[in-house]
Amino acid sequence: MTTGAHTPSQPARPQRSRLRTFLPLGIAAWLVLEIWLLTLVAGAASGFVVFLILLAGVVLGSVIIKRAGRRAFRSLQETVRQQQGGAMPTARPNSEGNGLMMLGGLLVMIPGLLTDAAGLLLLLPPVQKAVSRYAERTFERRLRAADPGTLGDAFRQARMHRPDGKVVPGEVIRDEERANPDQDPRPPLTR
Repeated sequence: MTTGAHTPSQPARPQRSRLRTFLPLGIAAWLVLEIWLLTLVAGAASGFVVFLILLAGVVLGSVIIKRAGRRAFRSLQETVRQQQGGAMPTARPNSEGNGLMMLGGLLVMIPGLLTDAAGLLLLLPPVQKAVSRYAERTFERRLRAADPGTLGDAFRQARMHRPDGKVVPGEVIRDEERANPDQDPRPPLTR
């Protein structure tokens, strides 16, 4: 069935974002740099020292993640206890930064000297505050720039703008309700 509209033989390909272009290059450069640094340390000390450094990173990272998780769980329990008592939950100074502390622990666990340095840097409270302020400002800016609507609207909008053009936006409108809701309007399936 044709509608008279011209259907392109090749759908327009969406422009690739800068993140999708440069992220694989950045990961490859990071891996090469990490391997190069580990070979430098192995050449200066020994392979056993590199193994001990990597093992210490895994152990230290797991301890950091476990500690931050316990702290976050205690904070959650205290908040729930206060809300069940009818009081407004009070802000605690040590409850912030648990997510960043877990991210720092994860970075320490990942093998490599650069990720260890980034993870240890992320454990410092001034760095955590700066990163959280930057993330909050970025999130608020993108939220203000976003179109208003619900999550369902965003999903429908994403479906309507697929590059292959196979999704047709539309709406089903029923003029009348069925007289008997138990009656199925479809005939029974037979051979």
